[in-house]
Amino acid sequence: MIAIPQQLPKMTIEEYLAWELDQDIRYEYINGEVFAMTGGTIPHNDITLNLYNILHPHLRARGDRINILDVKVQISPNSVYFYPDLIVSCHPDDLNACKFIQHPKLIVEVLSPGTSSKDRGENSDII
Repeated sequence: MIAIPQQLPKMTIEEYLAWELDQDIRYEYINGEVFAMTGGTIPHNDITLNLYNILHPHLRARGDRINILDVKVQISPNSVYFYPDLIVSCHPDDLNACKFIQHPKLIVEVLSPGTSSKDRGENSDII
């Protein structure tokens, strides 16, 4: 997925979480700025699903949680929320989470030519 900056005013976390509920597309939140998420490619989706299919049986047997694409992760309670391609959490608080994952064990971003510089630079500095 590619994050596209929007011409929106800076928001607090509370404003972003309430505002995003009414949006038709997903938005990431980084230090008060909101970024629209564009769709991925079929190969991008295939890679994510292949990884999910490999990990899911092992994680399920352990009682861990694995999610893909449409699940938000909270990296910093006051500054960063985003949608990685795959998230694994073993934390009890995340097993029944409904809004976002707070204690990820593994975060996966599938790189593509259009997103690799951002994912290797900006996003890696956040985590």
